Amino acid sequence: MKKTFIYIISALVVGLTACQDRLEIEPRQSIDAAVALTNEQDLQSAIIGAYGQLGSGALFGTNFNLLSELQATENYITWRGTFQSYREVANKTMTFANAEANRTWLTGYQTINTVNNVLANLDKSTNADTRKVIEGEARFVRGILFFELVRYYALPWGAVSGNTQPGLPLVLTPSTTVEQANAQTPRSTVAQTYAQAIDDLTKASTLLPADNGTRADKYAALAFLARVYLQQSDYAKALNAANQVIQSGQYRLNPGVSAAFRNRNTAESIFEIQQNDQNNAGTSNDGLTTLYASLPVNGSPVGRGDVQINTSFVNSYSATDARRTELFYIGFKGSNRYYTGKFTDFGANIPIIRLAEMLLIRAECNVRLSSTTGATPAADVNAVRARAGVAPIAAPTLNDVLQERVYELAFEGLRIHDIKRLRQSTGTYPWTDPKLVLPIPKREIDVNPAIVQNEGY
Repeated sequence: MKKTFIYIISALVVGLTACQDRLEIEPRQSIDAAVALTNEQDLQSAIIGAYGQLGSGALFGTNFNLLSELQATENYITWRGTFQSYREVANKTMTFANAEANRTWLTGYQTINTVNNVLANLDKSTNADTRKVIEGEARFVRGILFFELVRYYALPWGAVSGNTQPGLPLVLTPSTTVEQANAQTPRSTVAQTYAQAIDDLTKASTLLPADNGTRADKYAALAFLARVYLQQSDYAKALNAANQVIQSGQYRLNPGVSAAFRNRNTAESIFEIQQNDQNNAGTSNDGLTTLYASLPVNGSPVGRGDVQINTSFVNSYSATDARRTELFYIGFKGSNRYYTGKFTDFGANIPIIRLAEMLLIRAECNVRLSSTTGATPAADVNAVRARAGVAPIAAPTLNDVLQERVYELAFEGLRIHDIKRLRQSTGTYPWTDPKLVLPIPKREIDVNPAIVQNEGY
């Protein structure tokens, strides 16, 4: 039973000024020339570097998770931290200077540039089989980044007829000089951005082996494709991708609800960021444990306790649901303040996609399509519910499946994206509200006037 995970080889260090805001490090007005890749070892080193960038606090190490949760705090969580940048996200009061929007965009495109450099130098690998895998990994990284970034920096899929609303600049070649970095690359449409992400991930799924050891493989690419298609409401394709992952036999549900968050590379994990006590996204001002946890250990707190879980949300779970009894706890900062138990160890791995999500995607798509591909919706939903110790549902409705998704995947970075794809609201903010879209960094607008800023910034 193999697992896929990412090595974090570097962490983004962010300072704190008077416990009020992150120290926003001004990006340099020039970039280093892209590292010359002259042989296969260089290509492998660059790919590992790209994996490391994915694990930084700006991307999957913190923000790809936390920003989604904070954008939909209503009836869910409360931000109690001192970081002004995150408070602005939760309160929908961001400006173009928001530090989180800036660093996520910049780190995302730095990582895209890294893999573009790899793709431009594939001929440096003399082994055809190795070259194929390297290309697959590079396309995988680029595909998931285009997908994650377009969901944050553009109006959602379906907001405009034909999805012609501005998406991302589709930078597909490496920038080796300042002039190239500042090239007048306009924003493509959301439709074009999704098409590029799908193209990259589809090719990755055909280039990568079923087992690639500790790195991205065929099923990690298919799992992300299932997410992309679900975001587009393309249920037939989402169903097919999720079903391939499930039917591969590579994964199985863990016996307990907390196992994926307490152990490394469990049988349930499809894609996982590997951390350890010395090398992780952050232990003071960054990282999921830093910001989510408020755990008392030997009289001292683990984590800042910045994200409090609303009691009403905790109480919405069945009293006997193991996800309630094992994955919520009263925190260090006072009685009756709940926190999620999914992130309680700085050095623990971060599960990005789990088998439980694939089961719920398959169940949702089968309900919507009145089909039973792979299994009945009841079988898939009840497999997740049985693991949590709650009663089965004989004939789950769409609402049943969607509610199970809320309970199972809470605090894993899917909150605002699900609200948008389901065309719901968070509080008084409808799914198409521009306040739910991140600003493009002002520096990007200044150096590239071809980029149009998002509404309201």
